[in-house]
Amino acid sequence: MEPVVGATPKVVHSELEWREILTPKEYAVLREAGTEPAWTGEYTDTKTEGVYTCRACGAELFRSDTKFDSHCGWPSFFSPLAADRVILREDRAYGMVRTEVLCATCHSHLGHVFEGEGYDTPTDQRYCINSISLRLEEKPVGPAD
Repeated sequence: MEPVVGATPKVVHSELEWREILTPKEYAVLREAGTEPAWTGEYTDTKTEGVYTCRACGAELFRSDTKFDSHCGWPSFFSPLAADRVILREDRAYGMVRTEVLCATCHSHLGHVFEGEGYDTPTDQRYCINSISLRLEEKPVGPAD
Protein backbone atom coordinates (compact mmCIF):
# COMPACT_ATOMS: atom_id res chain seq x y z
CA MET A 1 0.00 0.00 0.00
CA GLU A 2 1.38 3.42 -0.91
CA PRO A 3 1.95 5.85 1.97
CA VAL A 4 -0.67 8.48 2.77
CA VAL A 5 0.82 11.88 2.00
CA GLY A 6 0.81 14.34 4.90
CA ALA A 7 -0.68 11.95 7.46
CA THR A 8 1.05 9.92 10.13
CA PRO A 9 -0.70 6.84 11.48
CA LYS A 10 -1.31 6.76 15.22
CA VAL A 11 -0.96 2.97 15.31
CA VAL A 12 2.16 1.75 13.56
CA HIS A 13 3.36 -1.83 13.04
CA SER A 14 5.89 -3.34 10.67
CA GLU A 15 4.44 -5.45 7.86
CA LEU A 16 5.70 -8.54 9.71
CA GLU A 17 3.82 -7.45 12.84
CA TRP A 18 0.65 -6.81 10.80
CA ARG A 19 0.97 -10.34 9.37
CA GLU A 20 1.13 -11.71 12.93
CA ILE A 21 -1.84 -9.60 14.13
CA LEU A 22 -4.16 -10.21 11.17
CA THR A 23 -5.35 -13.38 9.46
CA PRO A 24 -4.16 -13.81 5.84
CA LYS A 25 -7.58 -12.69 4.51
CA GLU A 26 -7.66 -9.65 6.82
CA TYR A 27 -4.11 -8.75 5.79
CA ALA A 28 -4.96 -9.01 2.08
CA VAL A 29 -7.80 -6.48 2.44
CA LEU A 30 -6.58 -4.19 5.23
CA ARG A 31 -2.90 -3.92 4.31
CA GLU A 32 -2.86 -4.77 0.58
CA ALA A 33 -6.08 -2.94 -0.41
CA GLY A 34 -7.87 -6.10 -1.48
CA THR A 35 -11.62 -6.61 -1.68
CA GLU A 36 -13.65 -9.44 -0.21
CA PRO A 37 -16.12 -11.06 -2.63
CA ALA A 38 -19.56 -9.45 -2.78
CA TRP A 39 -22.29 -10.91 -0.52
CA THR A 40 -19.78 -12.90 1.57
CA GLY A 41 -19.07 -10.50 4.44
CA GLU A 42 -20.55 -11.01 7.89
CA TYR A 43 -21.97 -7.46 8.11
CA THR A 44 -23.53 -7.08 4.66
CA ASP A 45 -27.10 -7.49 5.94
CA THR A 46 -26.58 -6.85 9.69
CA LYS A 47 -29.13 -4.60 11.41
CA THR A 48 -27.61 -4.83 14.91
CA GLU A 49 -27.14 -1.53 16.77
CA GLY A 50 -23.59 -0.62 17.61
CA VAL A 51 -20.35 0.93 16.48
CA TYR A 52 -18.20 -0.48 13.70
CA THR A 53 -14.50 -0.37 14.54
CA CYS A 54 -11.37 -0.98 12.47
CA ARG A 55 -10.50 -4.67 12.67
CA ALA A 56 -6.78 -3.82 12.57
CA CYS A 57 -6.55 -1.20 15.33
CA GLY A 58 -9.96 -0.90 17.03
CA ALA A 59 -10.63 2.75 16.10
CA GLU A 60 -14.34 3.63 16.00
CA LEU A 61 -15.31 4.35 12.39
CA PHE A 62 -19.04 4.03 11.65
CA ARG A 63 -22.31 3.86 13.60
CA SER A 64 -25.10 1.44 12.80
CA ASP A 65 -27.57 4.31 12.43
CA THR A 66 -25.67 5.44 9.29
CA LYS A 67 -25.75 1.96 7.71
CA PHE A 68 -28.23 1.45 4.89
CA ASP A 69 -29.29 -1.18 2.37
CA SER A 70 -27.59 -0.35 -0.91
CA HIS A 71 -27.88 -3.91 -2.28
CA CYS A 72 -24.29 -3.73 -3.56
CA GLY A 73 -22.93 -6.77 -1.69
CA TRP A 74 -20.94 -4.93 0.97
CA PRO A 75 -21.93 -2.97 4.08
CA SER A 76 -22.82 0.61 3.15
CA PHE A 77 -22.79 3.72 5.33
CA PHE A 78 -23.76 7.28 4.40
CA SER A 79 -21.21 8.86 6.74
CA PRO A 80 -18.27 7.95 8.99
CA LEU A 81 -18.58 8.53 12.75
CA ALA A 82 -16.59 11.76 12.28
CA ALA A 83 -14.66 13.21 9.35
CA ASP A 84 -11.33 12.71 11.12
CA ARG A 85 -11.91 8.94 11.54
CA VAL A 86 -11.15 8.17 7.89
CA ILE A 87 -8.75 9.33 5.20
CA LEU A 88 -9.91 9.62 1.60
CA ARG A 89 -7.47 9.31 -1.28
CA GLU A 90 -7.64 8.88 -5.01
CA ASP A 91 -7.41 5.29 -6.22
CA ARG A 92 -6.60 4.70 -9.91
CA ALA A 93 -6.21 0.92 -9.68
CA TYR A 94 -7.78 -1.35 -12.30
CA GLY A 95 -8.26 1.46 -14.82
CA MET A 96 -10.88 3.24 -12.69
CA VAL A 97 -10.84 6.48 -10.70
CA ARG A 98 -12.33 5.93 -7.26
CA THR A 99 -11.96 7.33 -3.76
CA GLU A 100 -10.36 4.90 -1.33
CA VAL A 101 -11.33 4.97 2.36
CA LEU A 102 -8.58 4.32 4.93
CA CYS A 103 -8.67 4.16 8.72
CA ALA A 104 -7.14 7.43 9.94
CA THR A 105 -5.63 5.69 12.96
CA CYS A 106 -3.65 2.89 11.27
CA HIS A 107 -4.04 3.66 7.54
CA SER A 108 -5.62 0.28 6.80
CA HIS A 109 -7.76 -0.06 3.67
CA LEU A 110 -11.49 -0.15 4.41
CA GLY A 111 -13.15 0.19 1.01
CA HIS A 112 -14.30 3.05 -1.23
CA VAL A 113 -16.77 5.94 -1.10
CA PHE A 114 -19.07 6.84 -3.99
CA GLU A 115 -21.19 9.98 -4.48
CA GLY A 116 -24.18 10.98 -6.53
CA GLU A 117 -25.75 7.54 -6.90
CA GLY A 118 -29.19 8.77 -5.88
CA TYR A 119 -29.62 6.90 -2.60
CA ASP A 120 -32.16 8.48 -0.26
CA THR A 121 -29.63 9.30 2.45
CA PRO A 122 -28.66 12.62 4.09
CA THR A 123 -25.28 12.77 2.30
CA ASP A 124 -25.89 11.01 -1.06
CA GLN A 125 -22.66 9.15 -0.31
CA ARG A 126 -22.10 5.41 -0.07
CA TYR A 127 -19.13 4.27 1.98
CA CYS A 128 -18.81 0.77 0.55
CA ILE A 129 -16.77 -1.01 3.22
CA ASN A 130 -15.41 -4.55 3.41
CA SER A 131 -16.91 -6.49 6.33
CA ILE A 132 -13.52 -8.03 7.00
CA SER A 133 -12.15 -4.51 7.65
CA LEU A 134 -14.66 -3.99 10.47
CA ARG A 135 -15.68 -5.38 13.83
CA LEU A 136 -19.13 -4.58 15.26
CA GLU A 137 -19.31 -3.62 18.92
CA GLU A 138 -22.93 -4.18 19.82
CA LYS A 139 -24.39 -1.41 21.98
CA PRO A 140 -27.20 1.12 21.87
CA VAL A 141 -26.28 4.04 19.65
CA GLY A 142 -26.34 7.39 21.42
CA PRO A 143 -25.35 10.88 20.30
CA ALA A 144 -22.29 11.11 18.03
CA ASP A 145 -18.93 11.84 19.64
